[in-house]
Amino acid sequence: MKRFIYLPIISSLLMSVGCQVALSQSSNYDVKPRLITAQTLSELKPANIVKVAEVSQQINEDTALNLVWKLPQVQRKAKEIERLSKGTIKLGAIVDGSPTPNEPYYKIRIFENQSDYDSTIYWFRVFNDSGLIEVLDVIENKYISLDEWREQLKR
Repeated sequence: MKRFIYLPIISSLLMSVGCQVALSQSSNYDVKPRLITAQTLSELKPANIVKVAEVSQQINEDTALNLVWKLPQVQRKAKEIERLSKGTIKLGAIVDGSPTPNEPYYKIRIFENQSDYDSTIYWFRVFNDSGLIEVLDVIENKYISLDEWREQLKR
């Protein structure tokens, strides 16, 4: 029984020692850690410096709509309205505005979809570069974070 327990441990130990010996003998492997300072950076040649561009993944209209629709608070409101109206009123969602250079977000409107009119419940904006969601505080007439909105709903 002891042989089965020790065998994997010993083989792992031998493999790691062998890898360390091979790496230390390699001429391309720098064993000594180096501290990078301002002087070290100034000594680097511009050809060796690579600038990394930040890649921004922009979301599309469907993704923005789904991000808002799947919020637990929106789903809870949809069930509440359907239950109170006995299924005659359903909650709807629509993209009411697309991103522009001055307003880089989708405007999403959540509303009661009644037979003769609709009534807006919530306004959201979803930033197309990050997917960040904000909610319109209709009393203050400003957009707030989801956390602030959740706190307001608790009161």
